[in-house]
Amino acid sequence: MTERRAGAPPPAEAEHPDLSCPQPAVVFGLLFDAHAAALHRYLARRVGATAADDLVSETFLVALQRRHSYDPARAAVRSWLYGIATNLLRGHLRTEVRGYQATARAAGAVRPHEDGHDGRVAARVDAETATRGLAGALAGLAPGDRDVLLLTSWAGLDSTEVAEALDIPVGTVRSRLHRVRRGLRAHAPNPSEEDTR
Repeated sequence: MTERRAGAPPPAEAEHPDLSCPQPAVVFGLLFDAHAAALHRYLARRVGATAADDLVSETFLVALQRRHSYDPARAAVRSWLYGIATNLLRGHLRTEVRGYQATARAAGAVRPHEDGHDGRVAARVDAETATRGLAGALAGLAPGDRDVLLLTSWAGLDSTEVAEALDIPVGTVRSRLHRVRRGLRAHAPNPSEEDTR
């Protein structure tokens, strides 16, 4: 398989594949070259590189096994692959949530100042507090809300692609995303509070 230049658009065959062709290995080679790296980056951010390696492999294996059920009128191949990956990822959900909870706990263990500089200590405490709040908020999200948020922000899918990947209406994606973002803003540092120090 040839490697694609980073940022280069996938070949047309990878965006509109004929999955019913007599040589699926050729088509899936193109799909892998076009989508595996981005899929791996997204999955690695959620469950770590080692688990992402396994999930990418499993995603393409499931796609190959289910190639006859792929309907290009229903979803683009990219969305279809992210949908498969998201379903597989749900099996790793407990690990992901535990990771967010561990991050929240670790960020809560405020360390004493390292070099005596009050400004650095305050900045570090602020960053740790924000990290703890955001990690706790991500851990507390419903799985569907977390999937919508992370497919949008980490995988870079637009609302239509997320809807295709999760097999839900676009309006549901947009309303979940709006609700989740509004909730997460409550965990972001408030600039007016920083000014009062």
